[in-house]
Amino acid sequence: MKMKTTIIILSILVLMVAAVVAVLQHPAFGRRMSAERMARIEASPNWRDGMFQNQQPTPQFTGNRNSLRALWTMLTRRDSNRVPVEPLPAVKSDLKSLPADRDWFVWFGHSSYMFQVGGKRFLVDPLLKMEFPASLMLKPFKGTDIYSPDDMPEIDCLIITHEHWDHLDYATLRDLRGKVRHAVCPLGVAEYLEYWGYDKSIISELDWYDTCQMSNANSQWPMANGQITALPSRHFSNRLLGGRDRTLWAAFMVEAGGRKVYIGGDGGYDDRFRQAREQFGTIDLAVMENGQYNPNWAYIHMLPQDLEQAILDMQPEQVFTVHHDKFSLSTHAWSEPDSVARAIAGRNAVRLLDQPIGTIIYF
Repeated sequence: MKMKTTIIILSILVLMVAAVVAVLQHPAFGRRMSAERMARIEASPNWRDGMFQNQQPTPQFTGNRNSLRALWTMLTRRDSNRVPVEPLPAVKSDLKSLPADRDWFVWFGHSSYMFQVGGKRFLVDPLLKMEFPASLMLKPFKGTDIYSPDDMPEIDCLIITHEHWDHLDYATLRDLRGKVRHAVCPLGVAEYLEYWGYDKSIISELDWYDTCQMSNANSQWPMANGQITALPSRHFSNRLLGGRDRTLWAAFMVEAGGRKVYIGGDGGYDDRFRQAREQFGTIDLAVMENGQYNPNWAYIHMLPQDLEQAILDMQPEQVFTVHHDKFSLSTHAWSEPDSVARAIAGRNAVRLLDQPIGTIIYF
């Protein structure tokens, strides 16, 4: 009897291991870094001790909890106000018929958005499909999941800020592949894009402070006086198989048509917002992270008071906040980031572009 029980237990364990191995073969998990790309990564001034480093010490977890306790609290705490009861208001706009001669911005919830400056369309961190395995980790609020890759027009430039699941989505990028003329990402992230079928000739893979002129033989570029600069953020990377901090994370500055748009990506507060102001001067629009914050990870996501100081440091003409209103990845109330942004704008006379998902905002 003991032998039979042992065989059954071993068989179950073997099946479980086989299932895990099979799941990890899914292309969403990526692949091993190429030797050529790894050599460039290791030559980066931001790569030290076998991983990318922030510009200042950045523990992932803070406060009086260790990493496992903080993660357990986030996963198990189920306050009723973490998720909205009713569907959120959202607008389904025809993105393919927007004017080519105006600058506009449209948000798809969380950190996905598209904007046009200088007559060119930029799509940032699109997460527009909920397929396995991302669907195991991310549950959209009711009413927020109304756009798909089919709704997108031709994209002049796809920008990916880092490799986390809520910013780099396999299913979305797979279905967008034929619409993207140029892609820009931090060091290491291009390994995913190439694995998923993007031609390496249309990808610009940047280290912090690298600049990409917006031109490519396979697109309608170049654009006069247009460029993208990768800038530091204060974050981390880890997509399960690749290992901790093996790809870079970044913010970006887009300069096109005489205007400047700051793409903040994810990251805790530091001096980079003031530095961006000093380097680039007046910034027309800053898209800032606001949401999924928690005192237990205060160095890798901005707390409300950090967002306020970042805006004061950068002094942009206009602000739109993202990283909220689609998923609950922390313990704060789902509506709190909206209230935070409005309060900051009211106290500091900030022009806040505060519109529901899918609304076309001309700026």
